[in-house]
Parts: sequence; structure tokens; C-alpha cells
Amino acid sequence: MDYKKTNAPSNTITRDMMALSSDTQNIYETVRIIGKRANQISAEMKQDLDKKLQEFASYNDNLEEVFENREQIEISRYFEKLPKPTLIAAQEYTEGKIYYRNPVKEKDNSF
Repeated sequence: MDYKKTNAPSNTITRDMMALSSDTQNIYETVRIIGKRANQISAEMKQDLDKKLQEFASYNDNLEEVFENREQIEISRYFEKLPKPTLIAAQEYTEGKIYYRNPVKEKDNSF
């Protein structure tokens, strides 16, 4: 899922953990799933930000360029205004857009 097109809230909201963990039957496993997805989103966001800021990288220091990098400032502000990766991951989880599996449970059920 594209993190730029998410409808996740940009501020923290209270969630009912019992309802959120109804499909896994384990609150800690649900938090682990959301946390792993948040790490994936965070890495993707960091990679995109680095790629966009790399376009403006100058390898010689010029005093004017140090103070006049408006494009870099605008890109940074855009990424700061995006919802945090944990909020995006929690929204994806509640919408059922995250695929997860637990190999230990699958191995136990196969006997």
C-alpha cells in the first residue's frame, strides 16, 4: 500500500485492543504484526526521502546554497506532515490490508 494515499489519522487515537486482536486472539501478536509493518513503512519512507533529498545534494559548500534550499525544506515539511508509520500500519491492519502468517501455528496445526 502506498503510504502517501492512506486515510490514516495524523494524530493518535485510542483503540480497543480486544476488538483489534479478535482475529489473532493474542494482543501481543497483533502488536507485533503492526510493529513489523510499521518498520517496513518507515524504511520505505526513509528511502523515498533520501532519494528526493539526494537530488539537491551539492558536494561543494557555497554559502548561498546553505541558506537557500527552499526545495529541501518543502520536501522535509511534506514528510513531517504525513501520518506516522505506526498509525498507517494500524489503519492497514484494521482495514484487513496486511497479510500475515505465523509459521509456528501452521506447524502445530499440521500434525
